Amino acid sequence: MKKTVVQTIAMALAGGLACAVPGTATADETADENVMIVFDGSNSMWGQIDGTAKIEIARGVMENLLGDWTDSRQVGLMAYGHRNRGDCSDIETLVTPGPDTRGRILERIGAITPTGKTPLTSAVEEAATSLSYTDTPATVILISDGLESCERDLCALAETLEARGIGFTAHVVGFGLGDADASALSCIAERTGGRYISADNADELGDALTAVGSAVVQSEPEPEPEPEPEQQYDVTVTAPDTALAGSAFDVSWTGTVSGRDFVTIVPVGTDEGDHGNYVRVGDKSEDALRAPAETGLYEVRYVLDEGRRTLASQPIEVTEPEVTVTAPDTALAGSAFDVSWTGTVSGRDFVTIVPVGTDEGDHGNYVRVGDKSEDALRAPAETGLYEVRYVLDEGRRTLASQPIEVTEPEVTVTAPDTALAGSAFDVSWTGTVSGRDFVTIVPVGTDEGDHGNYVRVGDKSEDALRAPAETGLYEVRYVLDEGRRTLASQPIEVTEPEVTVTAPDTALAGSAFDVSWTGTVSGRDFVTIVPVGTDEGDHGNYVRVGDKSEDALRAPAETGLYEVRYVLDEGRRTLASRPIEVIEPEVTVTAPDTALAGSVFDVSWTGTVSGRDFVTIVPVGTDEGDHGNYVRVGDKSEDALRAPAETGLYEVRYVLDEGRRTLASQPIEVTEPEVTVTAPDKIRAGDAIKVSWTGAVAGRDFVTIVPMGTEEGQHEGYFRVQESTEDELRAPDDAGLYEIRYVLDEGRRTLARHAIEVLAEDAALQNGAAIEAPENASAGATIDVSWTTARESGDQRITLAKANQAIFTWITAVRIEGDAPIAMTLPDAPGSYELRFLDVANQEVLARHVIEVK
Repeated sequence: MKKTVVQTIAMALAGGLACAVPGTATADETADENVMIVFDGSNSMWGQIDGTAKIEIARGVMENLLGDWTDSRQVGLMAYGHRNRGDCSDIETLVTPGPDTRGRILERIGAITPTGKTPLTSAVEEAATSLSYTDTPATVILISDGLESCERDLCALAETLEARGIGFTAHVVGFGLGDADASALSCIAERTGGRYISADNADELGDALTAVGSAVVQSEPEPEPEPEPEQQYDVTVTAPDTALAGSAFDVSWTGTVSGRDFVTIVPVGTDEGDHGNYVRVGDKSEDALRAPAETGLYEVRYVLDEGRRTLASQPIEVTEPEVTVTAPDTALAGSAFDVSWTGTVSGRDFVTIVPVGTDEGDHGNYVRVGDKSEDALRAPAETGLYEVRYVLDEGRRTLASQPIEVTEPEVTVTAPDTALAGSAFDVSWTGTVSGRDFVTIVPVGTDEGDHGNYVRVGDKSEDALRAPAETGLYEVRYVLDEGRRTLASQPIEVTEPEVTVTAPDTALAGSAFDVSWTGTVSGRDFVTIVPVGTDEGDHGNYVRVGDKSEDALRAPAETGLYEVRYVLDEGRRTLASRPIEVIEPEVTVTAPDTALAGSVFDVSWTGTVSGRDFVTIVPVGTDEGDHGNYVRVGDKSEDALRAPAETGLYEVRYVLDEGRRTLASQPIEVTEPEVTVTAPDKIRAGDAIKVSWTGAVAGRDFVTIVPMGTEEGQHEGYFRVQESTEDELRAPDDAGLYEIRYVLDEGRRTLARHAIEVLAEDAALQNGAAIEAPENASAGATIDVSWTTARESGDQRITLAKANQAIFTWITAVRIEGDAPIAMTLPDAPGSYELRFLDVANQEVLARHVIEVK
């Protein structure tokens, strides 16, 4: 992509700058030609590409354009949109064309601040004029990131510059544009023999400007080759004999040479290469072409894009459309009135209302005709003689007109003689012109068009309007939305309300205290408490007055001198105030000296300020306002608080909800609980694990089994300890090393752990005894079973059970009362069985042995 951009610009500029005048140019002639750089300073240059503003990218690569060639050529700089917002005349020559201007151009570009609109058509026109383009060769280099935004036709200007100029060429570098926008800019380059080049990022823009600089410094060009005989093409073009001015008519062609060729309509005798409205042929064989606005004899030409040579033509006469427009003889200023028309030429044509004698092409309020034959048009605000015109979009030529007089509406507005500051008062009106008109209240002498509080009239004849906060002489005005002209007014005096506010002399910090008031102006007004001397309009805690005359207001957390103010919602003006002192509450909090980590301990307090206050436990030195576990005080004087999981020095604090300020505190040490957990060292996968513990802290604590090395706080199978001291866990299905953990629910901290190995579900398991027996035997056989154990118990048994049978159930059981061995008969059914040494008295499995019955 980068190579294509550079080569394209180099070719374009070499042809456009070094050979702008027909014939062979010498190095001296090239050096004498005038060049004006037109730089985009509009607000859109603040847009970003890859995180960098386009203006910064352009500044960074402008040196690529301005090489040593500027020392021997007349080069200038013009910018647009760089000073004022919304100003289509914001065009300025920053550097007058002259020699050795490189440094000044770079300096001025570095100082440009993108601000306004994009009047690029007027800028190119001014640049061409300043270069005396009608008398001397001239080149304009336009660098822009956007389209024309000031309602001018860049393509029409291109035709004028090409027709009147002596070797005029325009080259355009479009920066960061999409394909649709690029096509709208490319016409000026195409129609003046230049080229349009897109640059989509910083590298491409830098390479493009480097290529422009290289093209400008072209020395004496190589001699032009002898012209080759023009190639002949078999091309035809077909068009109707006549077409209405401004209408779209069908054209067709055969023998397309290039998709860049075009079909155009021009007056008979137009110079070769010039064109009017046109369509590119592309891969089509027919299209619609727009006829010019002026009637007369024309030609439809098929033009070869390469060399702009006409390959085929067809005569056509552009005739006058028969158009009518109808409107009433009179209309009220600002009103909507009906217009109709016949003979529509194009849906883009429009019907407009303008003062009699308005220049052709100018317009006022208008409607596009579209596919309609009637519509509503809005009359201007000023009375007088006007014309309703049907205007052809092509060329902005009037095809039909109808005189109309805009007359003064008869409007009245009524309001009371006085209204309280900030209050809502009734207004009414007659003679509504438009539902968008409005009634407003403004100080006497306010400029026409300005407004204060207002209501739209809509389809009503009365409404409520709010008076301003400041007293004085005002006017209620009925204002026409069209042109913002006052049609009727009524004087009104805004007077001071009589308001009082009452509050106690003192209130406890953070407490709710009673306030009352009289003379309510608006339910949106409010009563607030603020430090003495607070700026007008600022507020602290507040209550809306609504339809009440009293309420409860909350005092701030900080003690000191305050004011209770009644504040007008309109304008936030204080109408009444009352001094109040906020004083320190007397609060105490009591807690034990120590508490176990995660345990619940008793706290109590006195001097409650608000039920929303809370008692919390935090590490010593915690910032004011921060909290840990807490309880709201409500209407209680004591509660239970949970200690944190981590041991250390803490504080129990009574915290005011208002402002989160600590009113009382008590030191407490959180100590480590003494917890133990007991379980077997080995267990088979899936078996029940008997677990016991001591030192439980909270019933929400839990015992869990997790793989060895599991992160703190994580768990798998578990049970809550509640009020028990033992329970069962199920061993995991996967063999391996695990831990049984006692975990504190508060903070999920492990207080005790026991390592346990989970064996395969068919593994032999010995835990205080051992069984000796065959690994397999025949169904129904009698086998000898021996054992050893150091454990003593009142009831020990050897049992035979299915492999998956519950531990303390069996098929056969033999109580051990003598020496080994004993004889046991196996079942008749083949399968996996298990011999178990059970301590029935203590409900323990001391040994297991798997035997396969075949």
